[in-house]
Amino acid sequence: MCTVVVHVPAAAGQPVRLLAVRDEDRDRPWRPLGPWWPERPGIVGVRDDRAGGAWLAVDPIARRLAVLLNREDLSGRGDDEVVSRGAIPLDAVAGGIPEQPTTRGFNLVEVDADGAHLVEWDGLTARRGRLAPGIHMVAHHAVDDPGTPRIARWLEEFRSAGIVDGPDWWMPWLGVVERSTLDPTTSVLRRDAHDEHVLESLLVCAATVGRAGVEVREAMPTTPGTWDDGLIEGLRSGIRSSRDAVPVQLSPGVAHGRSEEPAAQ
Repeated sequence: MCTVVVHVPAAAGQPVRLLAVRDEDRDRPWRPLGPWWPERPGIVGVRDDRAGGAWLAVDPIARRLAVLLNREDLSGRGDDEVVSRGAIPLDAVAGGIPEQPTTRGFNLVEVDADGAHLVEWDGLTARRGRLAPGIHMVAHHAVDDPGTPRIARWLEEFRSAGIVDGPDWWMPWLGVVERSTLDPTTSVLRRDAHDEHVLESLLVCAATVGRAGVEVREAMPTTPGTWDDGLIEGLRSGIRSSRDAVPVQLSPGVAHGRSEEPAAQ
């Protein structure tokens, strides 16, 4: 569920680059990047409308970004003993998350102007480690874990492709994403059955986080889980949030999906 590719620069002062793909039930209502949490002024993110939390969150002033990926929970806790994971990215960009979260397991990629970290929580033990300079992939296991087929197949392709200078720095990576769709078993854009739900890639975000600020662009595939060339133009014209700009004010009535039933994220 979900995929993140991240480039951590070796040189101090250079920005971190991140490409994140959100996989979710297409009928679960959500909102694109926006200021959806009035109780958290200045924070923008991609909102899950059922539980009210975020998949990706940004504090433009603090130059922080966090994105959440699900991970197997080993604790054996019942549903009445856990809360939604959606507060985790919001808490992360606001200053930090609990040492023992009361949520199901997750991976959390945290990015700021000085680099990137991965928080791994399996319901029993939390680990936080700095990501070394280079290009990494994160899914539902450890970073760069070859036990995840799409990481085993495409990590070296992302590393070989690298990034380019300019606003379309993500184009080489998007080329790898497109090629990956030729093999559904290892595709970065996905359509998987999971726990009686079909999870599909609904959103692609490209983010730059550095001392100059934060920029996030987003694009939605025309058909969830599949490649189309509109993703390129979508990222080129996508919403941006920078340190010196007022975040785009999206209409609070904009939502995707149809279900309104409350549920934990």
